[in-house]
Amino acid sequence: MALELRPATPRDLDFARKLTCDNMLRYYIQHNLLWQDEGFDVGWAVRENWLIVEGDTLLGYVSLSRDARDLYIRELHVIEAFRGQGAGSWVIDRVLAMACRERRRALRLTVFRNNPARTLYERKGLTVVGTDECFLRMQRDLDGSHR
Repeated sequence: MALELRPATPRDLDFARKLTCDNMLRYYIQHNLLWQDEGFDVGWAVRENWLIVEGDTLLGYVSLSRDARDLYIRELHVIEAFRGQGAGSWVIDRVLAMACRERRRALRLTVFRNNPARTLYERKGLTVVGTDECFLRMQRDLDGSHR
């Protein structure tokens, strides 16, 4: 795969919202949470959003945010037809490299407890650092030599 991350634009909002809803609605239902397009749109507007592409083919997107010390993956979604082919792993590698370049303390994310993506995150070195009723908070501390 010759993957790239391309900056998303406001025109990509509808694609990202639909993909996220398609991928996550079952978890929202299972955990009695309410999906709200407006909530997604607010988050999209304040985050750094990247499309995952291979040539002219759109495979998914990743949405990032930062605080003073850490880089957060807020959303990472791959179209179902392209899952299991390494795109998610490739994106996490790129985001980890970005976090190191920026001298971040850690890469962090939150995932539904029963989402199989947890396995991917664990393979990439993220560990569970906190839990609540339906979510796991995961983190990978970054090597101090990158600071």
